[in-house]
Amino acid sequence: MNVAQRSSWLRALHFACLSIALNAVAADAPVEVHGHSDAFSAHGIAIAWSVLRGPSEQAAKVVLRIGVDGARYKMVAVDGVDPFTRQRQSITPRVKLNAVFEVRVPRSHYADFPRTELRFYADDKQAEPRVVVYYVGVPDTTPEFADEAKLESFLAERVRQLSERKDVP
Repeated sequence: MNVAQRSSWLRALHFACLSIALNAVAADAPVEVHGHSDAFSAHGIAIAWSVLRGPSEQAAKVVLRIGVDGARYKMVAVDGVDPFTRQRQSITPRVKLNAVFEVRVPRSHYADFPRTELRFYADDKQAEPRVVVYYVGVPDTTPEFADEAKLESFLAERVRQLSERKDVP
């Protein structure tokens, strides 16, 4: 092999290795999805939003009901993020998922941390989430309830409907 052939061969080997490395990084990168409405269904995840009003605005709670494909996701973490400073506040640290999971956050939380990130993991050993579903603020279409029983009934039915959709990639 002459010098020109060897140089060409080394260049091809370098690009092949670089390509393999980039594909490995891309394969490990989480899928990031903007959840833009009060109902989300994709990637084996169903999310329904609602608000439980209280006697005052300070007592109002934002409620997220999450249903997942248990074969795909074992863990979830939920963070509030300030999009300007990137400061994060844990709403729910990484916890084991059951078929249905619920998060309750004071509505006032969204003034300081308007971005909500729901991070879904395949297992407790996975460093990066498999999927991140994020919202900016509480979706405008989020229904509000003054009665806990009505909120519970709504969320149970909504997550059931969302989980039955077949548009899950």
